[in-house]
Amino acid sequence: MTNNLRNIPIRNALISVYHKEGLGPVIGFLVRAGVRIYSTGGSLEYIKSLGAEPIPVEDLTGYPSILGGRVKTLHPTVFGGILGKRDDPRDRADMEHWEIGPLDLVIVDLYPFTETVASGASHADIIEKIDIGGISLIRAAAKNYRDVMVVPDKSLYTELLDLLQSQDCHTTLSDRIYFATQAFKISSHYDTAIFQYFNRDMNLPAFSYSSFETPVSLRYGENPHQSALYFGQAGNLPTQLHGKEISYNNLLDIEAALKLIRDFEEPAIAILKHNNACGCACCKDLTIAWERALTADPLSAFGGIIVVNRPITKILARQMDKLFFEIILAPSFEQDALEVLQSKKNRIILVYDQQQQLPEKEFRSLLDGVIVQDRDTLVESASSFTQVTHRAPSKTQLEDLVFANKLVKHTKSNAIVLAANGMLLASGMGQTSRVDALKHAIEKARNRGLSLKDAVMASDAFFPFPDCVELAHKAGIVAVIQPGGSIKDRLSIDYCNANNMAMVFTGIRHFKH
Repeated sequence: MTNNLRNIPIRNALISVYHKEGLGPVIGFLVRAGVRIYSTGGSLEYIKSLGAEPIPVEDLTGYPSILGGRVKTLHPTVFGGILGKRDDPRDRADMEHWEIGPLDLVIVDLYPFTETVASGASHADIIEKIDIGGISLIRAAAKNYRDVMVVPDKSLYTELLDLLQSQDCHTTLSDRIYFATQAFKISSHYDTAIFQYFNRDMNLPAFSYSSFETPVSLRYGENPHQSALYFGQAGNLPTQLHGKEISYNNLLDIEAALKLIRDFEEPAIAILKHNNACGCACCKDLTIAWERALTADPLSAFGGIIVVNRPITKILARQMDKLFFEIILAPSFEQDALEVLQSKKNRIILVYDQQQQLPEKEFRSLLDGVIVQDRDTLVESASSFTQVTHRAPSKTQLEDLVFANKLVKHTKSNAIVLAANGMLLASGMGQTSRVDALKHAIEKARNRGLSLKDAVMASDAFFPFPDCVELAHKAGIVAVIQPGGSIKDRLSIDYCNANNMAMVFTGIRHFKH
């Protein structure tokens, strides 16, 4: 790059655009500056209507627009004028031999493919909006940024005009690099949109920054010294009604909360901290559900995130307002409830759409790459459990096992969840040993004065030894749910049978690393 720092004058320009809004002042300036303009089709007629005298591209190529306009600019004379390197003796010799003049400025945009898809147009009309010549011209001009200025979108016309006016119709290397970068961003987005259209039925995995809207700057990343951006479809985020700007960590918690609450059809409230539920309860009366959810771990609930799958009433809002929390998500809020919750200016209040589907794929970056997997959408019901012990769970225990299994699915591995009567009692998560996870859960419950008598236990993976069921039994737990699948399953089953405990297998493992 450094060997071509000179400014380049604009003497010859190619202009062929679909969107002509805002182009008039640019054309006027180029004409006054004596720039020779080549153009095609509608752009040619538009430039003529401004009083200019553009040269038809077919005068360069010797070919008219053919195949219904599909082929206009795809010709060596045009692409040679764009791609020819001005400081390369061989390129200059080729251009002189074939009488190819250099093109210093290329103003070309793309057919509105995304807009055509969104309009509900026919497949045939959509296919016709796949640009061939435009994308080729843009890529060629961007590739030869050392010598050529490319303007790939109407949003850049004002910037172009400003720099040409301030630099006497010359462009600098930094100008050309900047506009080339915009060109590749646009071309990448365009190709991704076409891929997504063809991929709508095949559902092949895809990840590309270009498929997202303009990134949103976040306050910072996981820690204040880390910068962060959100790439995504901002319109799919929950609607913010109140509070401070959403942060990187907030987004992680919001996603965790939405994934968890969508597994509950019955009225439920969950309190999360660092993506894990520290409180959760189900009850038709949400004020009771709130009290029970908060009982499990009010210390962790401080500064946490609350998610509810029913509308928030004023009575419920008043109870919640006694706790300091960062975020609350609900499908709706009564106006009186909003007034209560908005008393804290920084509290983030979000409304989520219960009908909106979460993405089918999940992405994670690692080792300078990306891995993709299907989202874990399985929710086991009691009818799918396999009873493996002599004793069967009671109806109440079965309901608690379903409840606990939903929670353990959304808890970091290794994970253990202890529950009773539709309420989270305690959990142990993120441990390197499942035994340690259980010990941690038991200790938390005891420290809160919560009895584990007749409680149930859920594990996100099988027990290779009977140590966990033995610890659970001694703590008062009477029923266990786990995936099963260990070659030593019989050891845990035998212990449960010997101690009158119930155990069911799901056959499904829900690791969450």
